[in-house]
Amino acid sequence: MPSPSLWLCTALSYRYSETLSLAGKPSVELAQLDAFIAAADCGSFSRAADLLNVAQPSLSNRIQSLEREVGQALFERMGRGVKLTDAGRSFLPYAQRVLRTLNDGLMVLEGTRDGTAGRLMIGTAPAVGTYVLPRLLKVFCDNHPGVDVLVRTGHSDEVLQMVLDDDVQVGIGRPINHPDIRTVTLYQDELVLVVSALHRYAKRGSVKVEQLADDSLILFDRDSGYYGMILGLFRELGVVPQQQMQLDSIEATKKMVEANLGIALLPEVSVEREIRLGTLHKVHIEAAEPVERDIAVMYRRNKPQSGPMSAFLDLLGEIYGIKLPR
Repeated sequence: MPSPSLWLCTALSYRYSETLSLAGKPSVELAQLDAFIAAADCGSFSRAADLLNVAQPSLSNRIQSLEREVGQALFERMGRGVKLTDAGRSFLPYAQRVLRTLNDGLMVLEGTRDGTAGRLMIGTAPAVGTYVLPRLLKVFCDNHPGVDVLVRTGHSDEVLQMVLDDDVQVGIGRPINHPDIRTVTLYQDELVLVVSALHRYAKRGSVKVEQLADDSLILFDRDSGYYGMILGLFRELGVVPQQQMQLDSIEATKKMVEANLGIALLPEVSVEREIRLGTLHKVHIEAAEPVERDIAVMYRRNKPQSGPMSAFLDLLGEIYGIKLPR
């Protein structure tokens, strides 16, 4: 799968034959930079040529021309593949920055037509991407069918880094403060206790804190913020569950609970369907405060916004009843 830098770059295609040059400095074509970045990402001239839909000799010529211009070899040729030289590794982030900056400018131009064209790039925490974002994008895409939407997922700290690196325009996840990022809370995400329809708590609707010590607790995604929140709640309640099963995802956790293999605290938005169908039951923990965390939108300060990005922020503001500063 191409790296984030590559899907930004390939959007430029070969519409651009202009050269970048300064007095007394090498003249570099944008197509040469595109070929260089593709080959660096793919580790092969042939795979890079296939990715960019050009003939391999053409791609090789562009890279050779670039090497002549800069006066250094950028790749080591090795049998079936290539790898960057020290000079190539040093040059790569600057080449990526040139094409990313140009791509930013093009997106702004494309989006000047009321956000009806262009690209929207979103980074999101896994639970948001699975259970919240599809509803948002259904409304957005119905109203902006000409906009290409790209979505990347990661934990909230990774989403923040995506925004800082300009790999995405908008991030949604746990709010993390950063001086270069605007962070605005959208809603509160509540964790709720769920049990199987066969569990003894299912018909009660509530449970005393001390009774939870008799149950097996199913945890999910050790690297997520939810993991610490759940363990923190049980420590606060003074309860140590008998056994802990640990899984990688919310979906796997729901299946285990439905099979009556234990109980779990899950984001309420992730179990709405199962509760409605009756395969899971929500149980109130008596004398326990609600376990909630903020979910926020994150985007760069003082950075031009494309039409699609502005339209998406407008949609978030409308749905959640908030005003997003620009």
